[in-house]
Amino acid sequence: MTKALDTSHLWMPFTANRQYKAKPRLMASASGMYYATDDGRKILDATAGLWCVNAGHCHPRIVEAVQKQVAIMDFAPTFQMGHAKAFEAATALAEMAPEGLNRIFFCNDGSEGVDTALKIALAYHRMRGDAGRTRLIGRERAYHGVGFGGIAVGGIAGNRKQFGPGLAADHLRHPLNIEKNAYSRGLPLHGAEIADELEQRLLALHDPSTVAAVIVEPLQGSTGVILPPKGYLEKIRAICDKHGILLIFDEVITGFGRLGTAFGADFFKVKPDMMVCAKGLTNATVPMGAVIVKQEIHDAFMDAAPADTIEFFHGYTYSGHPVAAAAAIATLEVYKEEQLFERAAEMSSYFEEAAHSLKGLPFVKDIRNLGLVCGIELEGITGKPGARAYDLFNKAFWYKGLLLRTTADVIALSPPLIINKAQVDEIFGSIADLLKAIK
Repeated sequence: MTKALDTSHLWMPFTANRQYKAKPRLMASASGMYYATDDGRKILDATAGLWCVNAGHCHPRIVEAVQKQVAIMDFAPTFQMGHAKAFEAATALAEMAPEGLNRIFFCNDGSEGVDTALKIALAYHRMRGDAGRTRLIGRERAYHGVGFGGIAVGGIAGNRKQFGPGLAADHLRHPLNIEKNAYSRGLPLHGAEIADELEQRLLALHDPSTVAAVIVEPLQGSTGVILPPKGYLEKIRAICDKHGILLIFDEVITGFGRLGTAFGADFFKVKPDMMVCAKGLTNATVPMGAVIVKQEIHDAFMDAAPADTIEFFHGYTYSGHPVAAAAAIATLEVYKEEQLFERAAEMSSYFEEAAHSLKGLPFVKDIRNLGLVCGIELEGITGKPGARAYDLFNKAFWYKGLLLRTTADVIALSPPLIINKAQVDEIFGSIADLLKAIK
């Protein structure tokens, strides 16, 4: 007889713990596009785990690299020491990044990556004798992880309300406008002018000379798939250039093929000064994040610090961990050799058509898509925000063998890049069935 699982001791992240533990959804194994549950059911993964398993679950090449590395060397410090895999992983990542972004600072996830990037921005201006640049600007409804820096520049009130004022930051309006851009296919046509508020409102309010950095997600994923209007990111870049402000792209979701290119910066043809990545960097096999930095920013630290001294007082015990580095090297090789970014680009039009086939079904308010990302916004239930989407998520898991993700009343989809057309049909067909069955 199988021993009953004790769920009482684990405090689960971003989870309604009491609700979940009343009827747990337990995964037992995974392979390719599917999970298997503890009761033996197959679950089609429409979310790449948590926006992260881009090459599919348990990819043999990545698994082998991890197994081999952990047997050779489980850990080596990168404080005043080093190991070859960390340098090899950095080189592989720099070669994939946009030209000029070629210095890599490793961390363990996107939250640490955002905090690292913000610290680099603040220290960079100080190194250059411009210590008055201390203000940071994010965006409403942005998600930049859960470090104190990330929740400050992030635009989600719920992520801050329990923790006090924290780090000071200001926020640009998000560009979602359903009234003008409902059911947009790809980039919305209206709203690029919202970027002008960065200069006309925020910089006019605070004085540009006090602003260190602006951080944005090329595509806002975690708060409901909010797409940048055509020309919007180009305007943000131009304003930052005009006023000497660093531009940081949070590419934790858009990195590694999600939009059919290596990074969102490549898709939009807008080059930031720094990029934060994680998730798909190791195909989520081992936690790892990175900040990819323009060489001139890195060199400012090297030039300003006295010889034989630490240039940047920051780091983590597991920065460049050998097992994570091995996973990253193998993952980046898989992306290239299996041409997964190109595959995602080719599949995106079929994915788009399938997504918009849901238009007109009960309670569908809007559909937004780009690359292999889709947000299906539902009409909410009065007094119960998020309840309708959660109910659909729950029924999809138990009755359709389908893993979705919800944020408020938005169904967010981001499948592994290995998805085929039959699986696309299954995902949207199952959602359609559930929508039609809503009472």
